[in-house]
Amino acid sequence: MSDPDLTAPDLDSFYRMALAAIDQLPPGFQSAARAVILQVEDMPQQDVLRDLDIDDPMDLTGLYDGIPMTEKCFADPAPWPDTIWLFRKPILAEWRDRGNVGLADLVTHVMVHELAHHFGWSDADIATVDRWWE
Repeated sequence: MSDPDLTAPDLDSFYRMALAAIDQLPPGFQSAARAVILQVEDMPQQDVLRDLDIDDPMDLTGLYDGIPMTEKCFADPAPWPDTIWLFRKPILAEWRDRGNVGLADLVTHVMVHELAHHFGWSDADIATVDRWWE
């Protein structure tokens, strides 16, 4: 029996799925979304989990690290670049557990959720971009 993690899409495949999610955004948001640094890792770092008070690393599928556009003052330089982190193994685990959604759709959902933090979107705003809830 093979290890499912060895046959699952690799980090580069997840990166490409996340970029495809940006291409699905309304045109007015694509450029700003492409300006956010995208990092795809297998698992979140322990210090991140500790800072977020998360015990199980499989509970964190994505993370936005930055200042939302609704809170930025463009006259002030940002202390660090806006970054979205996607965590491959937790996303794969959720995908396997759900069993009723495509992996690319789940990656898109996580990516849109993290972009929502960047754009300062409400749940209603997210629903107009990501029909996940239907």
